[in-house]
Amino acid sequence: MKTFKFKDINEFLGTRQLGAIARKKLLSLMNDTDERISLDFEGVKVVSNSFADECLAKLLYEMSFEELKRRTTFVSVDDFARQNIAIAFRRRLNAMKQEVL
Repeated sequence: MKTFKFKDINEFLGTRQLGAIARKKLLSLMNDTDERISLDFEGVKVVSNSFADECLAKLLYEMSFEELKRRTTFVSVDDFARQNIAIAFRRRLNAMKQEVL
């Protein structure tokens, strides 16, 4: 299993700009390996909804939600970050459904 350490991006993951940077690095890692990737949030103090959407939820344009769940696992995510990540995925999935209609 490979590990993607979000703290290497920043302790405060609050902007879409940081989210885009992290998504590009994460996609590069995902394209370089077939191994499952541990999304490690240890040492991260803030994960905003904007960051979660830009970094994680927009991965749904690259792969299905099922594939993303199969290829990743979350580690050391506090409750606030977990909520923001879940909201970002829910909103992005709903937006994508609307795009199809």
